[in-house]
Amino acid sequence: MNVHIRFLGAAGTVTGSKYLVEFNGQSLLVDCGLFQGYKQLRLRNRAPLPVLPNHIGAVLLTHAHLDHSGYLPLLAKEGFHGKVWCTPATRDLAQILLPDSGHIQEEDAAFANRKGFTKHAPALPLYTEADALDSLKLLHAVPMDRAFEPLHGWTARFIRAGHILGAASLLLEVSGKKILFSGDLGRPDDMLMLPPEKPPAADAVVIESTYGDREHPDEDVLAELGPALQRVAARGGTAVLPVFAVGRAQEILHAIALLKANGVLPHSLPIYLDSPMAVHTTDLYDRHLGEHRLNAAQCRDMERVAKMVRSVDESKAIAQQHGPKIILAASGMATGGRVLHHLALYLGHHRNMVVLTGYQAPGTRGDSLSRGNKAIRIHGQDVSVRAEVVQLQSASAHADASQLMDWLRTSPHAPHRVFITHGDLGASDALRQRIEHELGWRALVPEHGSTWAV
Repeated sequence: MNVHIRFLGAAGTVTGSKYLVEFNGQSLLVDCGLFQGYKQLRLRNRAPLPVLPNHIGAVLLTHAHLDHSGYLPLLAKEGFHGKVWCTPATRDLAQILLPDSGHIQEEDAAFANRKGFTKHAPALPLYTEADALDSLKLLHAVPMDRAFEPLHGWTARFIRAGHILGAASLLLEVSGKKILFSGDLGRPDDMLMLPPEKPPAADAVVIESTYGDREHPDEDVLAELGPALQRVAARGGTAVLPVFAVGRAQEILHAIALLKANGVLPHSLPIYLDSPMAVHTTDLYDRHLGEHRLNAAQCRDMERVAKMVRSVDESKAIAQQHGPKIILAASGMATGGRVLHHLALYLGHHRNMVVLTGYQAPGTRGDSLSRGNKAIRIHGQDVSVRAEVVQLQSASAHADASQLMDWLRTSPHAPHRVFITHGDLGASDALRQRIEHELGWRALVPEHGSTWAV
């Protein structure tokens, strides 16, 4: 009897990671992510899975980002009651991310109903904060590199992947078959995170391809970010930085702390971290010393460089602060959250700046800004874009194409097949070609909903 993988997300797109592994009447889900970006992708979040949630025996999370974990509250709400396995840091982050996701969805639905720009009557959240809190009871943490048994007769092990706190690749073994899921692989030269560990031997590899057709520039975040923030400060403007609350916010805070310490930015320049989730996440770096590159003193510098904004009233009060300032706010692709209110306020003036700090999935507001669109839609209104838009090229937490290839090259032996996922079609196919031509391995880009034997 064969082991099968069914690709229920991140196939031909960079979001919604869900891989259903099936054998002999048992199944488990590797990652449980939300689709983001284009509306036709987001609609998949409301479509029923092709398997009943209570027929899934376990969930294994490679890391806590919502495109890998954000569907979990809905899965639990619809009947999944098994264990959700993850690393300790992923558990800690999920306890922040998932309730916040539910809260934002409730806020967005309420705002849409209040302003009357919803096509539904009424607009409903995908799940609530209470649903997310309920799902957290299912989390079971296991340390990196420790074998565990998610289902009877199945073994698994998390392996450090870099990328963000707790992020792991996953080696899964069942019926004598070994399947390696890369998760999101970090960069070997990341400012915050340690490099990914070398991959173990596997019969099949499922590898991400977010940057499968691109290389990171030689310059670092400091070299890109410093001049941009100097520029906006000199003209008395406000810089709005959409940041991912987990990972990117902390990298940018660390970079700003270094820029101030080095005299590139004035110590008096006000910095705001306007994301309760990012504030809580920043606190976790102290708790998980040894899982990243920062020492205790650097963690404190990162925490002290910005005013930590928690309440809605504090967020609104930022607008009353005149003169140059820097605002970091979630979400990183401007798909929701407090950053939308800041963008609506500051996009219309040429003195201001928007700094896009990472990958912008097609269909997101961040993508529209990166493409130079003259207006974007926020809360049902078209907002003119007159502010300077800067896209950082060096701040990605993902391995680039050559780094992905280098990771694969360190495999002890060639897998029978490589499945390329979690990338736009162009990026995934570019990586497929490199794997076939440079390594001589069989590689393919699976279609959404397709099933393959291992």
